[in-house]
Amino acid sequence: MEIILKQDVQNLGFKDDVLTVKNGYGRNYLIPQGFAILATPSAKKVLAENLKQRAFKEQKIVDEAKQTAEALKGLEVKIPAKTGGTDKLFGSISNADLAEIFAKEGHAIDKKFISVAGGTIKRTGKYTAAVRLHREVILDFNFEVVAEAN
Repeated sequence: MEIILKQDVQNLGFKDDVLTVKNGYGRNYLIPQGFAILATPSAKKVLAENLKQRAFKEQKIVDEAKQTAEALKGLEVKIPAKTGGTDKLFGSISNADLAEIFAKEGHAIDKKFISVAGGTIKRTGKYTAAVRLHREVILDFNFEVVAEAN
């Protein structure tokens, strides 16, 4: 079954992508949830026209995402966390904590677009997170988790 995505779907594709999915997945989940529409010839023509009109706007959005990426590269983030006697944390650090730090710095990035390797961090040290600012702009952001001063 061929569909057109109406919004970004995790692990599937981005808005306005034309994809082939299994019939049940499209018919029972994507279309009823409003994530996709059936890719009929007329829907494809409408999509092509919309993409032509949006190409100019898209370039501006990509440029803004690149500027944000440059600003984030300049940030040096050290996340203080409570630890035991060793380097093990009480609790964990996740993508939500990074999203909070970016918000404090003036960059509103949704936590679902931040991917920390392994999901959560449970020890002090240096780590890298992939921050997806746009489908074409993905930044590897380095940060450090340090023991909180008592």
